[in-house]
Amino acid sequence: MAFVLRAFQKGADGVIIGGCWLGECHYVTEGNYYALNMMHLCRKLLEHSGVDPERLRIEWISASEGVRFAEVMNDFTARLRELGPIGNGGVAGIETDKGSGESELQSKLEEVQKLIPYIKLEKAEKLATRLENEEEYDQLYTNEEIDELLSEVVSYYVDPDKCQACMICLRKCPVHGIEGAKGLIHVIDQELCIRCGTCFEACPEKFDAISVLTAGQPVPPPIPEEERVVVRKGKVAG
Repeated sequence: MAFVLRAFQKGADGVIIGGCWLGECHYVTEGNYYALNMMHLCRKLLEHSGVDPERLRIEWISASEGVRFAEVMNDFTARLRELGPIGNGGVAGIETDKGSGESELQSKLEEVQKLIPYIKLEKAEKLATRLENEEEYDQLYTNEEIDELLSEVVSYYVDPDKCQACMICLRKCPVHGIEGAKGLIHVIDQELCIRCGTCFEACPEKFDAISVLTAGQPVPPPIPEEERVVVRKGKVAG
């Protein structure tokens, strides 16, 4: 999914995914079913960002179907010519012109890219769904569902006044997105954070140092390096 969104962000007018026919995959994982599911989710994300979902297509073509491959590529190319260059002729009033519309579109795609790990976590159960009828995948995700998903994204922030630099959250983070050390107040790297909530669950209740910021709430900037040292009170002699 990241490669597809990045291609559109970089200015690709369309992306086509090719795979073996359903039920004919040589691998027991049946990855083409997963690819089909992922493609439909990605099309909804593109539409949410302002890209015409018809710019992304998946087709089943075996290694022996050279004629079909040529026909599919010619048909897709013709459709892209009808749509015009990306940034001109999209949806949601964003893909409208090659000026400010293009930069806004790129910005939206970049934001969605950052949320891919979060999206996969939230939709893990649905992404694992395998439907026998290919047409059923068209109804698997709705625009309302995607709008709600992306409007409820939270951020996590380490409160420097509460953090005791115990390193529990740092060790638990699955993407190594927390900076810190023993005795050094921790900081969450917002670029790496996948919004899984592991740090929030791992932080001891007695510290309660992880704050949850709802969508729209800005994340406070990290405190300066020289102010991150935790000063612990020494034991008072009896």
